[in-house]
Amino acid sequence: MKITDFDWDAGNWPKCGKHGVSREEIEEVFLGTPAVMPDPNPNESRMRAIGKTKAGRYAFLVFTLRKVGRQTMLRTISARFMHQKEIDHYEHKI
Repeated sequence: MKITDFDWDAGNWPKCGKHGVSREEIEEVFLGTPAVMPDPNPNESRMRAIGKTKAGRYAFLVFTLRKVGRQTMLRTISARFMHQKEIDHYEHKI
C-alpha cells in the first residue's frame, strides 16, 4: 500500500503538537524506517510506530490509514517523544 500524503486538520494536529513534536518531525519518522506494530484499540484500526527524527530523537506515534478517493492518507492520532527507559528497551530489542 502506497501512502500518498499526511492527513492533518484541527482534529488531529493540536493533540499531536501538545507534546512538543512538530508536524515535520512526525513526517520525518514516517519517511524513515520506523518499527510499526498493531495498536490494541478496539474501536478503530490503528497502528503504532517508533522511529527517529532527522535530529536523532525517538518518537512514539499512533496512526491510522484512511482512503480518500484513490489516495491512502496517513493520519497521525497521537505523537510524543520517548523517555530514555523506553529508548533503552527499544534499542535492546533491535
